[in-house]
Amino acid sequence: MVGDLFTGTAVHYARHRPGYPTAFLTEVARRFSLPGTGRLLDLGCGPGTLTIALAGQVHDAVGVDPEADMLAEAARQARLARIRNIRWVEARAENLPPDLGGFQFATMGRSFHWMDRDRVLTMLADMITPTGGLVIVNDNCLVRPATDWQRAIEETQAKFLGTVRRAGSGVFAPPTEPHETVLARSRFRQAERIVYEFERQWTVEQIVGYLYSTSFPIRRLLGERRASFEEEIIEALRAYSPDGRFTEPVHLEAIFASLNI
Repeated sequence: MVGDLFTGTAVHYARHRPGYPTAFLTEVARRFSLPGTGRLLDLGCGPGTLTIALAGQVHDAVGVDPEADMLAEAARQARLARIRNIRWVEARAENLPPDLGGFQFATMGRSFHWMDRDRVLTMLADMITPTGGLVIVNDNCLVRPATDWQRAIEETQAKFLGTVRRAGSGVFAPPTEPHETVLARSRFRQAERIVYEFERQWTVEQIVGYLYSTSFPIRRLLGERRASFEEEIIEALRAYSPDGRFTEPVHLEAIFASLNI
């Protein structure tokens, strides 16, 4: 995972990125027989959204992220939630410290596509207990349009920042292979995909906050034009909802994979 993908976004990420639905968290608990005494490893944990949601059902958890400000925000969120069984580790998923020990399962929420996936799976195969496994979960990106109001956001963003999809200090290059293809050549070959369909509700403030939470460094690139950008986003959205509330159809995919033993 590149180390500057989300620089400066931690507070926005924690405040405006949605959490994970109860149905998904319940399925994780069922698959791994939680609550229990096992250990959780959350790679690319960001501000701890998924780590904190699951920490109460394990003996202890380790959240790993390459960005220090994300981990500081994660620690703050854990304190607010009075969660005390999480260790936060600053590292890339491909270069974990050797003293982490073994885990019942690993999670990668909205993060696996940023990693050297083959390398990470090879490493995890030696860290996950034989009866454990991993979960890869990802959902909609708000700015990949599924509705007219989302297309209005995309058009406004392109007006200010162009159509090249930046990511941190680089350019976003989506993976060329599906996650299942990568899993099939790893020791986590027993994989099952589950899809959750539901709706999310957004306000204008939440939408703007979400835009500033992404790997696209919008705030930095806008500079002094940020106020104008926000005004045009708000104006564009007003045409689709006078009361400032918006519904997003969500498609969340979770891949549960276990070791082939």
